[in-house]
Amino acid sequence: MSELRFETYRMRGADVGPDNPLPPLSRGSDRRVDPEKYTGFEDEMLDQMAYGHPDNYLPYTMQDRYTREQHERDFQVAVLENETLKATFLLELGGRLRSLVHKPTERELLEANPVFQPANLAVRNAWFSGGVEWNIGMLGHFPLTCSPLFAGRVTTPDGTPVLRLWEWERLRQTPYQIDAWLPPDSGVLYVRVRITNPHDEEVPMYWWSNAAVPETADTRVLVPASSAYNFGYGEDGPARVDIPVVQGTDISYTTNIDQACDFFYHVATEHGQRPWVSALDESGRGYVQVSTQRLKGRKLFLWGMGAGGRRWQEWLSAPGHTYLEIQAGLARTQMQHVPMPAHTDWQWLEGYGYLEADAAHVHGDNWQAAGEAVEERLEALVSRSRMESDLENAQSWVDADPEIVQRGSGWGALEEQRRQAGGETVPGNGGRPFDTEALGPLQAPWQELLDTGALPEVDPQDEPTSYMAQSEWRQLLENAVSAGRGDHWYSWYQLGVLRYAAGDYADAGDCWTTSLKRCDTAWAHRNLAVLTRDEGHLADAAAEYEEAARLRPD
Repeated sequence: MSELRFETYRMRGADVGPDNPLPPLSRGSDRRVDPEKYTGFEDEMLDQMAYGHPDNYLPYTMQDRYTREQHERDFQVAVLENETLKATFLLELGGRLRSLVHKPTERELLEANPVFQPANLAVRNAWFSGGVEWNIGMLGHFPLTCSPLFAGRVTTPDGTPVLRLWEWERLRQTPYQIDAWLPPDSGVLYVRVRITNPHDEEVPMYWWSNAAVPETADTRVLVPASSAYNFGYGEDGPARVDIPVVQGTDISYTTNIDQACDFFYHVATEHGQRPWVSALDESGRGYVQVSTQRLKGRKLFLWGMGAGGRRWQEWLSAPGHTYLEIQAGLARTQMQHVPMPAHTDWQWLEGYGYLEADAAHVHGDNWQAAGEAVEERLEALVSRSRMESDLENAQSWVDADPEIVQRGSGWGALEEQRRQAGGETVPGNGGRPFDTEALGPLQAPWQELLDTGALPEVDPQDEPTSYMAQSEWRQLLENAVSAGRGDHWYSWYQLGVLRYAAGDYADAGDCWTTSLKRCDTAWAHRNLAVLTRDEGHLADAAAEYEEAARLRPD
């Protein structure tokens, strides 16, 4: 039988630090796609590449106050273990699967980063390498990759323990859930992902499971595809290319390539091809990932053998920890968002494990035969029919209430309170409880707006801590200030952010100007500096920045 433990893991790490108090103001860019520049791309792909991109990452704040000063730290982890595998999850860091050890061979299947060292690679800046990262919502490394999730325990009808991770994704306003478990005698770790669109309208959606695995000269990445969508390799623009040999180079051996690049494989799931990807060593042994059909995308990312790529890997980890990424997503490429219909619940099952295949086939010249050799062994490891039936059987406990071990943010609970206060239907979050104990200082001013009809006035010397972008919160605050409730600098400052998030830039500027009339603050000056800079008034922008720096030189 498998077991689930919650414990601490000690390693060297830097501190993420407090969030940046300045809202991430940005107007986005033109996302239209010229089909002439994307040779061999399908029309649906091109449509989705131009769809769903947010102009900015509001209501999130940036995580850019980390350092490179590492010290020994305790991290809260969950450990799933059976006779074959041991999986360790970092609960405070996006629920990342840090390590997956195949016990009979004592082999680490993932690149288990020996340190926690953030760097500027995620949508909120802070990101770290290694393990398997879960990305939801929008293009890029997701907003909660360096933040705690809700975590708890569920037990299946046959007694198998399940690690449940869940949160409320604020930009798309959608709950999501990750269930991980090791069936008895299983050679693969199961990960079921569930995303729900509770809204009356379509939502642009995005998901990629990003796995880092060790990179060596004899590691071969195999996938059931004969072509890929090439980004960043060679002098040609994006194009669909035959694989594994691209422009004279066998790209399935990543150390053949000088520069960082992406290859998105065309796995023919529409014709019934089972989606999987593997990274196997010279003896045909190593890591494999497989899923049910909804997760059709597969990707290879590599840093390349140039000085820049080598340096990045050391910057993110430590010398000797080179890695490549093989990933799985909802779309063909990571440049796409997929339309998720209203009131839809999407689920799929992923499997992670150790695989052995015939080395002569794995490293042979016949690419198709190499893939077939892996797929044959994969079917023996965990069959397609078993994964499909296990996903169906898991529906009996998908809504089971978990025993909460760690709480994430209070934003899901606050959204439920807002809906209740407004007489709206509160969507059922069965199995993903956003309880009021998660509410804290970040949600407190917005709770007061709900309870009293006004935002509280706060000390202008205190750093702002949280923002909103939803139209419903904008309307609540518009009603408050128009009725004269909370007519102070903070209300006008926050209303300006809400108007900016809606694309009403002139109105946002009016709000921040009014905020300054109520109280002279660095925060409103800075926002006006961004606004005037983006409108091309550089002298005015410089003057606003100068005033902000005078008020808050720190």
